[in-house]
Amino acid sequence: MSEVIIESHDGWAEVILNRPATRNAINGPLGIALAESFREVDADDAVNVVLFRGAQGAFCSGLDLKAFNAEPAPDWLADFQSIWRGAHKAIFDCRKPIVGALERYAINGGAALALAADLLIAGENAFLQVGEVQQGMAAPYNLAWLRLHHSQALANQIALIGRRFPGSELKSLGIATDTAADDQVLEAAAALAQQLADYPPGALARIKTGLRRYGPASADEWFDLAASPDSPGVKAPRAVDR
Repeated sequence: MSEVIIESHDGWAEVILNRPATRNAINGPLGIALAESFREVDADDAVNVVLFRGAQGAFCSGLDLKAFNAEPAPDWLADFQSIWRGAHKAIFDCRKPIVGALERYAINGGAALALAADLLIAGENAFLQVGEVQQGMAAPYNLAWLRLHHSQALANQIALIGRRFPGSELKSLGIATDTAADDQVLEAAAALAQQLADYPPGALARIKTGLRRYGPASADEWFDLAASPDSPGVKAPRAVDR
């Protein structure tokens, strides 16, 4: 079973985190598959919009605690930093608008993926949490996406406080484009993706590419700015299983 799957529709495609038994928690193979999937949909001329979500009703619970602490260590662990950088680079480089569907929660590393979306539909009772500060960990990708899409004042609230921000608050802060009833998040996100996909071919990519010219020149340049030189190595934060 692939850790990330693509489902195609008329003018748009879904990129789906597919580890539902772990609430779509992050490991090395998922990072590799995520990069490959975003490169694939970006290269597909039939895809104008990408809907990004997690399988079976949850977005992403963060790093897979058991996988990172397994004995013996998984063969991908030593390369995880470069794997995860590659996944975020592929998302950053995607020319097609990304509509995120935030169901239940997006925590720590999962929050960074939700924040990477250009437009985000959040469940009314879903939450996003950038909680690394409570664990003494760095959060470079969360910081990078927050500052790419939002003001420093807003990034301060999300990253320095480190609490859960529910869907209604995410909308009022401008992080979520809209909210939907918890059982209608995918329907609302799909409707938005289809609406955008019906625009003239190439228009969305041109607009997104044009807007990006006002920001960083490359993914590496931007992510390097958010990475602290004394960031601790990869540690698995306490998993949240709901």
